[in-house]
Amino acid sequence: MNLMPKLAARREAGKPVRAALIGAGKFGSMFLSQVPHIEGLEVAVIADLDPERARAACRNVGWDEARIARTRFVDDGIQAARTDGVEVVLEATGHPAAGARHALAAIEAGRHVVMVNVEADVLVGPVLARRAQAAGVVYSMAYGDQPALVCEMVDWARATGFTVAAAGKGTKYLPAYHNVTPDDVWAHYGLTPEAAKAGGMNPQMFNSFLDGTKSAIEMAAIANACELDVPEAGLGFPACGVDDLANVLRPRTVGGQLERDGMVEVVSSLERDGRPVFRDLRWGVYVVLKAPNDYAAACFKQYGLPTDATGRYAAMYKPFHLIGLELPISVLNAALRQEPTGTTRSWRGDAVAVAKRALKAGETLDGEGGYTVYGRLMPATASRACGALPVGLAHGVKLRRDVAAGQPVTEADVTLDESQPIVSLRRELLATA
Repeated sequence: MNLMPKLAARREAGKPVRAALIGAGKFGSMFLSQVPHIEGLEVAVIADLDPERARAACRNVGWDEARIARTRFVDDGIQAARTDGVEVVLEATGHPAAGARHALAAIEAGRHVVMVNVEADVLVGPVLARRAQAAGVVYSMAYGDQPALVCEMVDWARATGFTVAAAGKGTKYLPAYHNVTPDDVWAHYGLTPEAAKAGGMNPQMFNSFLDGTKSAIEMAAIANACELDVPEAGLGFPACGVDDLANVLRPRTVGGQLERDGMVEVVSSLERDGRPVFRDLRWGVYVVLKAPNDYAAACFKQYGLPTDATGRYAAMYKPFHLIGLELPISVLNAALRQEPTGTTRSWRGDAVAVAKRALKAGETLDGEGGYTVYGRLMPATASRACGALPVGLAHGVKLRRDVAAGQPVTEADVTLDESQPIVSLRRELLATA
């Protein structure tokens, strides 16, 4: 990637790459742990609703007091985004409305944006990407998180002349997980509520990983960045280990489980009866390749690449991802190469709110990982056609009418505050995508 020579040149010229971090939670803390070990990269300002918590996070990841003293701590993300001398703004709050607001402030101030906040990206990413392009700045996915890693693999596959049959990630999944709430989430992680609380773990956030919401959001982000298709019925979560990727994630016409080539999908690390999958991909990402001709297919075999029975499909995978520890790659790519590590290019997939149980008029929805709804992946065309409520807008909104368990919530089912900027951005997406 040639990043370190470029960074060394900046350092020697006395012009370090200076970043602003908004949100000092787990992802942000992982990034902060790496910063002292990358000469020429500085974090000028950290924004968090609780600046003292952010200082504590810095100490917890090994920052010395001198580094903390020369870093500015604020409670306002927009203030951080507009700080003089900052080149790259990292939005890591996880809150869709705040994320969009901070990204727009950064773009308007001429800063590159690394959008750790996948929730905001899936909700209004095409609008933010278009604004960034018009301003001449980079709008990037966060390297280390699965969507950016998949984008890299898809780009590699296409740049080498292969068709992408499928791309996605692994996770722990059973159909019953869609109904899990914050009250019973910790049993699925092998933790007691007391141990989780002592570790500062948020049950609703962790539940969003379990109940399928995060998978829907991340696959929508990949579809939108890589211009891949979304399964008509939503994610199937087939049980599949790394040795079977090329067999399972190919079209049904040749014996696989996909509608066609060019799809996103998530594979489960559990069989439907709860048994662990052999050589699972729970923590990793993958791409399934299709050889363009007989010669390339023969090369698969000659060089030891496992294929499906036709010899045309093969898989590449990365078994792990390091989340925020890898985030400096995005920061340096934006500042030194003016390139994103994945970016939204179209609107192909949407993550919509689906009722976890029978919901009654007058109830208030509580968003990702909560008690009322989970996120389901849906083709953007289908979402638009039925007026589905994106899960990113299912926070604190009241139902106007009943919604049956398992049914998507529509915008007509709720009362949205049209004066909110995030709602206006969503309206812009629907009008222009």
